[in-house]
This record gives sequence, structure tokens and C-alpha cells, in this order.
Amino acid sequence: MADQKIFAGPRIRRIRLAKGLTQTAMAEGLGISPSYLNLIERNQRPLTVQLILKLASVYKVDPHELQGEARGSISALKEVFGDPLLAGELPGDQELIELAEAAPNASAAMIKLFRAYREQAERLSDLNELLAREGRATALSGARLPIDEVHEIFERRPNHFAALEEEAEAFTSVLDPGDDLFGALKAWLKREYGIVVKVLPVATMPNWRRRYDRHSQRLFLSERLSPFDQLREVAMEACLIRMTVAVAGEIQALKLGTDEARRLARFELGRYAAHALMMPYQAFHAAAVRARYDIDVLRSRFGVSFEQAANRLTTLQRPGASGVPFFMLEVDNAGNRFRKAGGQGFPQSRFGGGCPKLPVHAAFALPGQILVEAVEMPDGAEFLCIARTLEGPQGSFSERPRRTALLLGCDIGFRDEIVYGAGLPASAKTGQGAATAIGPACRLCERIGCLARAEPPVTRPLGLDEMVTGLSAFDFQ
Repeated sequence: MADQKIFAGPRIRRIRLAKGLTQTAMAEGLGISPSYLNLIERNQRPLTVQLILKLASVYKVDPHELQGEARGSISALKEVFGDPLLAGELPGDQELIELAEAAPNASAAMIKLFRAYREQAERLSDLNELLAREGRATALSGARLPIDEVHEIFERRPNHFAALEEEAEAFTSVLDPGDDLFGALKAWLKREYGIVVKVLPVATMPNWRRRYDRHSQRLFLSERLSPFDQLREVAMEACLIRMTVAVAGEIQALKLGTDEARRLARFELGRYAAHALMMPYQAFHAAAVRARYDIDVLRSRFGVSFEQAANRLTTLQRPGASGVPFFMLEVDNAGNRFRKAGGQGFPQSRFGGGCPKLPVHAAFALPGQILVEAVEMPDGAEFLCIARTLEGPQGSFSERPRRTALLLGCDIGFRDEIVYGAGLPASAKTGQGAATAIGPACRLCERIGCLARAEPPVTRPLGLDEMVTGLSAFDFQ
């Protein structure tokens, strides 16, 4: 307590007013001058240990009430002002402290109102999705962060950009990489733009994957990255330089609302172009068909990672040379979903992707193994799902590695074209059941007696019967 300055002016003022004391009377009881007490109440002087002890003995104030009372409120207020509606009004930490200290009841009311607003927004989103599944599109929308806008647009549209595919094929002809695309890209960057690629140690680049220094014309890569990710970073840089016009055209076609959203979309399109360069369309499509979409065969043949090959499978939708319309979903072990895409758009209305029974969540218990499963939606639609964990950049010994899981899926009707179809039970292969019963998300699913249910459905009232308890944690009528 002695090493930490405690500013508790508003709380001292509330204590004084609650006891009906003037500043002069309270200052006399504490043995200080009224002017000094006035400075304390205005947060211009900290409380000393002697004053805290005096407050405890004279006015029976708990010393703990004078320390960190508003910390929880400050954290919650940061969440409030982080909402897109208020992001432009975000005050500094000191202003949040003053708000929480000076008006704790008003702060609590603001937090309560914000949480109610968020809950209603989630319910509107659920209602919007329910109506969309029934073919009744709505215009319900709320304030969104730029990253949310970008994700929604990329999820709805097919994950195929014909202009970037053509540019990538032309770029491949120029590079003539043979079996060394990394070397060809480095040579092209040096020859055409004087850019030198260097891999730097972790100590030099502790927080970056890639950094381009325009002054020295050097592109730095972190040694944390695998060789596959290093190749993608160099390919992204080269593609964004060479395909400026094509990328700008695709961004314009997306009709994004803000500059920040357009910047994020440029990054996503750069990654798409890098994959198109690393795995040329015609060669990759032909190899995928011959290998029956075996991702491990494809990753070895093209010298890429599992994630990169799986991602590329969702882009094979060229007219006249299309592949199986895969869709993909990537989550972390906390269940956060942050990447969704599909050959025909992510099938949100048919598949959902929010069910805790999906194999993508079970994959974390078996890192590095491929799980294959047939799943069935409440309406009878069935999908073939492939799930596997992905390892992030290499950390130091003391760091916990970043691990996510990828789900690749398609309609069950394609099971005979895919090598993973052989991993299904015999009954699933013939379309006679044995599929895992899933739903779009707990709030939208009405399956009765589901052991994995995490929330009640918004479409049914809770069934609170004292005489009967169901298997689910949330019984409903």
C-alpha cells in the first residue's frame, strides 16, 4: 500500500456527504486542513497511509474500499467504449477512471444498458439468420467493425477471384520458378525493385512476422515462421506489388464501406494471390482430382503446408474446371471462429458452423491427426467433415504455441470423389445414417436431449419443471 499512490477523491467525497459532514468538519476529524482535504477530493493529492488509517479509526472506513474499487467497472467501461458505435468516442484511461470513480452508479447503469443492448443485438442476429434460412432476407444490421464487414463479405461470396488467378498464371510464366519458387521470387524482387529478402532472428523481430523497410529496400521475415509461411509472406509481397491494378479492382467490386475495411481486404486478397502463385490453378486442380483431394499428398507435391493446401481446395471453382465445392472453418481452442470461406460461399444457412459437436473441436485432443466424420443437420442435410489442428509460428521454449483447428467440409454426396470418404462408417458411405447429429448453433437448434447444448434455443421457452429434468443443461418446451 505504501508503494502505490491511491487517488480516491470521489470516494472520500461520498463518504463525507453520506455522514453529513462539511469539508471543515471532516478535515478537523482527520487532523488536516480543509484546503488539503479539498485537494484530495479533487484527486490532486493521493491518500497517505496515515490518512487511510485515520479514516479507518475515525469514520470506520474499510481501507480495501479505498483501493481498486472501480477496477472492474473500468474494465467493463473499456468494453462499452470498444463497441463500434462508440469507438470514435473512446476516452483515455484517466477519463474512464474519473467516470468510474465519480459516478459509480451511473457507470454501473451504463454497463448494464450496454450488456442489454448486446444481448438484443445477438437476438436480432439470430432472428435474421432464422429468417434467412426460411428464404426471407432482411435488412437488419448494426454497427460493425471493419474486420467484421470484411469477414461477412468474404464468407458470403464464392472463394474464387478469376482476375487474380489469371494474374498469378501470368506471373508464374514470368518467374519460370521450376522447383524453387522462393528463390525465383527473391531474384525477381531484387532484379525488378531492388528489394532484398532477409530472415532475421527472434531477438531482432520479436513481434513481427514480416516487415518491409522502404528506406533500405529490405523485406524482413521472422525465423519463427515455417519455410511454408516464409514463402507465403514473400509471395504476398510480390503479388501485391505486381497485381496492384487487379487487386484494386477486386476491392472496388466488394463495395466496402471504410478505408480500414479496404486495407484489410487488400491483405486477404494478397494471401489469396500468394496461394494462387504457390499452387497454380490448372496444375493444382489436376493433381487434386488425381489424388482424390488428399491434402497430405497435395501439400507434399506443391511444397506447402496443410493449411495452405486445404485453403486452396476451397478456391477451385473456375467455370469448366471446377473441383468439389469445399468450405472451411478455422477455430481456436476457446471456440472463437475467425476464418470461414467456401467454394460457393460458406453455407451459413445450411451448415451453421457453431455446433460444439463438430469434429473441429475434438481435433484439439488429437493434435496432428485427421478426423473424418459425417454430420447431419436437423433438416436432414448431411456433410462430410475433415478436421485437423494447425500449428502457428514457432515460439520460444517458455511460450505456449498458438494452435488452431481447421474444418474442411462438403456435401456428403461428394464422398465417393474424396479419399476421406473411405474413413466413414459403412452405413454413412451408403447414406443410411450413422452421421453425428449436429445443429447450426445452440441458440438456433431445437434438438431435444442434446448433451452438448450450451445455450437454450431462442425459438422455444425454457421448460422449468421441478418434477422433470432432462438430459440437456437447458430444458425447453
